[in-house]
Amino acid sequence: MDKFPRTMVGGLSLPRLIIGTNWFLGYSHTSKAKDKFITSYLNRAKITDILTTFLKNGVNATMFPLSEEYNHAIQDAENRTGEKMIRIITPHFSVRPGFECEESPESALDRCQALGGHFCFPHQNVTDALIDRMYHKIRDFDKYSKMIRDRGMIPGLSTHMPEAIVIADDTGADVESYIQLYNASGFLLQVEVDWVMRIIHQAKKPVVTIKPLAAGQLLPPVGLAFVWSTLRDQDLVTIGTTTPDEAQEVIDLSLDYISRRLPDHELQKTRSKKSLDSR
Repeated sequence: MDKFPRTMVGGLSLPRLIIGTNWFLGYSHTSKAKDKFITSYLNRAKITDILTTFLKNGVNATMFPLSEEYNHAIQDAENRTGEKMIRIITPHFSVRPGFECEESPESALDRCQALGGHFCFPHQNVTDALIDRMYHKIRDFDKYSKMIRDRGMIPGLSTHMPEAIVIADDTGADVESYIQLYNASGFLLQVEVDWVMRIIHQAKKPVVTIKPLAAGQLLPPVGLAFVWSTLRDQDLVTIGTTTPDEAQEVIDLSLDYISRRLPDHELQKTRSKKSLDSR
């Protein structure tokens, strides 16, 4: 079995495919009913099976919010395979001093460290709240980067605003990578897809892209073909799956597209396609 291609981020080797967690934790971006289905269907054992499939194929990095329950599933998969998972954690915390109803940066980052975080990318609701378009800066971000490094983790930022990458590059912000929305349909993007494509290609650091299938709105061959054919060799793709078969399909399709091969996977069949399958 081919091991997945890798890239370097902040001095650490990462597979170019990252295991996403929205489909594990109930964030469907579709409906409350779909969220409820996800959380009722996927338990620790099923998530462990999916993570095991990824680990066996050399995809040993996952992105997730602060979740001890998910970390238990990671540990189960590590014990089953003998492989170690790289943890990319995306915490959120209060950036308003004295706002006591939200978790403090110190507390959230301590919890990231306790979960074994290798990377810490403050979540979009932290990063984008700090972006100052008028003065072209990300307020206080280096303070948080220092706190992350002091805890032995590698800092990055997660954003829905493409300005974050431009400003971080222009100001020399202490980050090693960026998490950025990117998909062929423009789902959740704040500007046109070609603008985001250009920003990614001009970024000074590797970019970790998310939502390649637009939360299930794009077929895997469509969404994956787009991202793998338009990203740089140093960039990464994050994707969520709900079964081991889906995980394997994503891996196989991705390897074909990275190698510029037409996938030879088994197509899904319906009665209306019967006349197409006569050969």
